[in-house]
Amino acid sequence: MNVVAIFDIGKTNKKVFLFDENYKIVWEKSVNFDETVDEDGFPCENIEVLNNWVLERLSEIKELNNYVLKAINFSTYGASFVYIDDNGNPLTPLYNYLKEYPEDLKNQFYKKYKGEEVFAVKTASPVLGSLNSGMQIYRLKEEKPDLFGKVKYCLHLPQYLSFLLTGEAFTDITSIGCHTNLWNFKKMKYHKWLKNERVSNKLPPIHPGNDVIKKENELAIGIGLHDSSSAIIPYTINFTEPFVLLSTGTWSISLNPFNTKALTFEELQNDCLCYMQYTEKPVKAARLFSGNEHEVQTKRLAEYFNVSADSFKEVYFDKKIVSNLRALNFQIVYPKKYDFDILKECPFQKRDLNTFKTYEVAYHQLMLDLVEQQVFSTNLVIHNSPVKKIFVDGGFSKNSIFMNLLAEAFPEVEVYAASMAQASALGAALAIHQNWNPKPIQNDLIDLKFYKH
Repeated sequence: MNVVAIFDIGKTNKKVFLFDENYKIVWEKSVNFDETVDEDGFPCENIEVLNNWVLERLSEIKELNNYVLKAINFSTYGASFVYIDDNGNPLTPLYNYLKEYPEDLKNQFYKKYKGEEVFAVKTASPVLGSLNSGMQIYRLKEEKPDLFGKVKYCLHLPQYLSFLLTGEAFTDITSIGCHTNLWNFKKMKYHKWLKNERVSNKLPPIHPGNDVIKKENELAIGIGLHDSSSAIIPYTINFTEPFVLLSTGTWSISLNPFNTKALTFEELQNDCLCYMQYTEKPVKAARLFSGNEHEVQTKRLAEYFNVSADSFKEVYFDKKIVSNLRALNFQIVYPKKYDFDILKECPFQKRDLNTFKTYEVAYHQLMLDLVEQQVFSTNLVIHNSPVKKIFVDGGFSKNSIFMNLLAEAFPEVEVYAASMAQASALGAALAIHQNWNPKPIQNDLIDLKFYKH
């Protein structure tokens, strides 16, 4: 059986999958590693342990009798650079994108390049410190110039893992086009600061995300993709009518591949940004920290009502509870005008739990408040684009209250709960389809459940 191996590397969970020619998972392994620390004692990925795990899994796969390995690709978290020397060895730890960024260095950078507002609009990158991976390069150059002088290439993590197997260094558009401060979206090329700071020669050539590097044994190896951009590939392949993908987890990210309007500074300040597809088309996106908020508030509810933390899994959508709560709160149902304050804090944080008779009623109110925020956030990317469908995947797609309220909030749009096995891994496999798989791509890769409003 011919298979493709996809290494899907999250910050906590590392996975490898074998997909057959019909894109069904036929084998998988996963592991969680303990983090190490960098020179400042800040937690970071243990790159050596990750390297060894990838190479060991690859040897294991090659020993499997039932499968013929035809191709390999990578989908990993973004905003993380590996700096390699002339011999391909990492020169620094794999710094964590959550690491605090020095305020004086940040101010120095933006002052040089026309200020935060102008720069953020050009690069479609909110000001996010280390999460703007280009700022990590700038920091290394300014704080450790001698070490920076030894850097042959700066590789985002997906491209480093590809380099590990091929010895060939490339840059991938999905990694550089994702809130990195590296890409000028207006001119569709690198921002001029890279040339000014003598950084551009340390970024290897851009290689198409749907192309591969062929090794002597005819094994096709992709250059890897940023996981958020990879996750949207199965949807863009399966659906041509304009849609928004609402990907839910710790963050709820609304992704609209059909909105070509440039980001405004106001949108950037409200957690809008652009991702880049491997086809070099921008995807307008809006982020909301609602999975995290749901976790915090359900713990608060569990303590107050003295129930288990996951009791919400047994609460189902109840129309009567919703209309009673709305009558009590005199809630305006999803106004169309933008009130950006709603995005800053979930209204439920300030609600007095004494006002709710039961856990079930309180949980419905939490979901009303979260969906109110979500509607504002998603509308930021729908704005002025002809969206016909919203697909929700991840945790909230299984929540009947969230799904019913969202469908009600968007009466002109079809709202679906979507489920598929491992979207970002599947996207990385589909990106290199023509390089290993003779079969046509099937159109039943995604299961959909329609919610009426």
